[in-house]
Amino acid sequence: MKVKPRGSYGIDAAYVPILWFIPGVMFASATLGALGGSAWQPIVYGLLTIQFLGGTAIYLHTTLRGKFAVWRRILSETDDADVERILDLGCGRGAVIVMAAQRFPEAKLTGIDLWRKSDQSGNGEEAATANAKANGVDSRIDFVTGDMTKLPFEDGSFDLITASMSIHNIPKAERRARAIREAVRVLKPGGRIVIADLKAMDEYADELSKLGLKIEGPKSLGWQAWWSGPWVSSKMLRAAAE
Repeated sequence: MKVKPRGSYGIDAAYVPILWFIPGVMFASATLGALGGSAWQPIVYGLLTIQFLGGTAIYLHTTLRGKFAVWRRILSETDDADVERILDLGCGRGAVIVMAAQRFPEAKLTGIDLWRKSDQSGNGEEAATANAKANGVDSRIDFVTGDMTKLPFEDGSFDLITASMSIHNIPKAERRARAIREAVRVLKPGGRIVIADLKAMDEYADELSKLGLKIEGPKSLGWQAWWSGPWVSSKMLRAAAE
């Protein structure tokens, strides 16, 4: 199976690599302009060029390929016993939910999102549905427009809940905690939650622990989850209900 499923999945927070690329070009120009001048200026500008243009390249690798490799690994390491219903929080254009459908071929899946294009370029239910169809899993996936802090599902509905780079988009800590509480509410007894995110992971772990779940992590996901470099990288945690 290919690392990346069929379809088009956009770029996460597409404005970010632009913000890295523009100063990279400016520093590259400054490097050329400083040649023949003082010895230190080309070195400093050159290093800044490498940092910003290199960071742009790393970011694009992660959003276009790295995150798919990471989630293939996460899902392959997730026990498939008793996984009948899966919920993906902030599903975006469907990268994780499509791979989850491939990993768990008997499961019914639901993806929920507010479909904000600032979070992912071209984000929308139509794009997610098209990607599900491209991989032949659309008959088992339902996409729902909704807020993960107010999930429109009954208690104890899902065996497995995933969240990839989504919960941190909630701006306030209390609302992020509410999203965690909602995830636990709709989780079945014995169910599992898997979160990959680039910040607030200790918040999530603390809230899940308070709610009585057994926590594994947070732990690093390696270089394929770097968002410009090791200083901005995703981590993963697993939580299991009793």
